[in-house]
Amino acid sequence: MNGPVNEAATIEARFRVDRGAFVLDVDLRIPGRGVTALFGRSGSGKTTLLRCLAGLERIHGGRLRFMGEAWQDERSFLPVHRRPLGYVFQEASLFPHLRVRGNLAYGMKRVPETGRRVDFDETVDLLGLAELLGRYPDELSGGQRQRAALGRALLTGPRLLLMDEPMASLDAASKAEILPYIERLHDRLSIPVVYVSHAIDEVARIADHMVLLEDGRVLAEGPLAEMLTRGDLPLAHTETASAVIEAVVARHDDRHHLTELEFDGGTLVVSREEIEPGQWVRVRVMARDVAINLAPPEGTSVLNCLPVRVLDISDDPHPGHVLVRLGVADQTLLARITRRSLERLRLEPGMEAHALIKGVALT
Repeated sequence: MNGPVNEAATIEARFRVDRGAFVLDVDLRIPGRGVTALFGRSGSGKTTLLRCLAGLERIHGGRLRFMGEAWQDERSFLPVHRRPLGYVFQEASLFPHLRVRGNLAYGMKRVPETGRRVDFDETVDLLGLAELLGRYPDELSGGQRQRAALGRALLTGPRLLLMDEPMASLDAASKAEILPYIERLHDRLSIPVVYVSHAIDEVARIADHMVLLEDGRVLAEGPLAEMLTRGDLPLAHTETASAVIEAVVARHDDRHHLTELEFDGGTLVVSREEIEPGQWVRVRVMARDVAINLAPPEGTSVLNCLPVRVLDISDDPHPGHVLVRLGVADQTLLARITRRSLERLRLEPGMEAHALIKGVALT
């Protein structure tokens, strides 16, 4: 990370875990706000690192400072029950003999009233739990159980929320159900979240910062938008390579069931979304859905045409393709095009061009 860092607004972690066949060796400084994703393939060390942050792994020589406070160093170790954190596991660990209301109340018992950061009613509203309070865990769907588990974690008054692949065991419908609630946490609470996942679609939707782990080491870390589009990282060279654009909802086109989003680089038209005008949103743009034209096209069905500048061009795993990074205002897009198109357009870094994106392709 560049520039001076405010220690009181960061989480600093240094751990080395040697298990013979696997070694975790990390030295991190991540933001003390927003959502930080620990991302990588299975076995890269994500959950082990999360357990170290929680204090579930007592590592000799480890160091952890949270907002300037020493939770672990060479002289001291704050046990897990004294760390002000909430932990949400892959499987919702609810008490089966208690209804949802009882499970939430159990979380509140762990902290005095003065230490609570969100109250019961606010948590119920935030996570849409009102209709579930009288149900037992075995009467809930997977997504509902995870929402209840998240609510119980919040009611412990955490200053840090750790989430270990909370959607790994959910089907597509349950994931779609719970993601908007996690987004609401991001928007309405100031509690920093460390979120473990190997699903890039989840990370692209909710994370602000990413730590990319590979074989127990940090391959890179930084702001999400930067990490997704760095040509020297593997994320940009997969089939799901993408960029994210931050924009504001400008207006709705009710006649054509479309929504218009505005940002410094222009206007994006997407399928109608029920979001109030004025609200900031994040749009994921897949590299495979971006075409490049030297001039604004005429007579095309493509609704989105953005003026861009070619930043750089790199090889792609497929020998017939290249990856083009495009600057659009102060944000970045990726385009995966054929080498034939590259030669035909004679693209070079620094050139001005136009990016074409189908509205139906944007999420």
